[in-house]
Amino acid sequence: MGQDWDPEHYSRFADERDRPFVEMLARVPDTAPARVVDLGCGPGRGLLAMARRWPHAEISGVDASPAMVQAARAAGASAEVGDLRAWASVDRPVVDLLVTTATLQWVPGHLEMLPALLRRVRPGGALAMSVPGNFGEPSHTLRREIAARPDYARHLAGVAEPAAHDPVHYLAVLAGAGAEVDAWETTYLHVLDPEGRDPDPVLTWVSATGARPTLEALPEDLRARFVEEFAAALRLAYPRTSLGVVLPFRRVFAVARRR
Repeated sequence: MGQDWDPEHYSRFADERDRPFVEMLARVPDTAPARVVDLGCGPGRGLLAMARRWPHAEISGVDASPAMVQAARAAGASAEVGDLRAWASVDRPVVDLLVTTATLQWVPGHLEMLPALLRRVRPGGALAMSVPGNFGEPSHTLRREIAARPDYARHLAGVAEPAAHDPVHYLAVLAGAGAEVDAWETTYLHVLDPEGRDPDPVLTWVSATGARPTLEALPEDLRARFVEEFAAALRLAYPRTSLGVVLPFRRVFAVARRR
C-alpha cells in the first residue's frame, strides 16, 4: 500500500477504468447516504461521479498515494492520504456508503478484513467493492515469469503483488458478517489503441497498475531490458486486430447491505 502512483499515466485509459466503478455504483441501493467514503479513491473521478449522484452527501476519499490525493484535490474532490488498513481498524460505524474499487487486491489478507470494513458502515448502509479478477491472464503471468529470471529476481524480493478472489468468496464472507450481498463478475473486452498510435498499449495499461511496483523496483538499466522483453511477450499474447488490441479484463464485484 506504500506504492506511489502516477495519476496521469493511470488516466490514459480513464473511460475503461471508470466503467466498472460506474456499473458497480448502479447496483448500490439508492438510500440517499449522508456520508460516503471511497477507500483507494485514486485521482478522484469516482468521488466526482458520486457527488453528482448524491449532491447533498458528504463525500471524501482516502488513498495511500500522495500523488493520487493531490490529483483528486486538483479535480475538486475531498481526499486525504491514509492507509486502508488503519481506517478499517477502528471498530465504529461512521459511513452510510463505503466504496473501494481496484484497491483491495493490493492488501494481503483483505478477504479476512472485509467484516471490519462492513462494521464501519451504519446499519442499513452499504459496502460496494470491486477488484480485478484477471491475475491468471498473460498480462500478469508473463510479468511474473520474466520477473523470476535471476537477473531480475534479486531486485524484486518483497515487491507488492496483487491478488484477489472469486465472487463466491466475497459473497460468503460478507453474508457471514451479516449483510445482504449481491456478488457478480464481468469480463470486459477493452479495445485499446484503435488508431494504431501505440505499439504496446497493453504494456501502457499494465505499467500504470499491476506492473508498476515491479518496474519501479528495478535499476534503470535492468528496467529498460525488462520492459523490452515484457513488451515483446505482450505483443504475442495480445496481437493487434483490425479493431485495435483487445484486452479481456475480468472484474469481480460485491455490494453488501448491512442489516
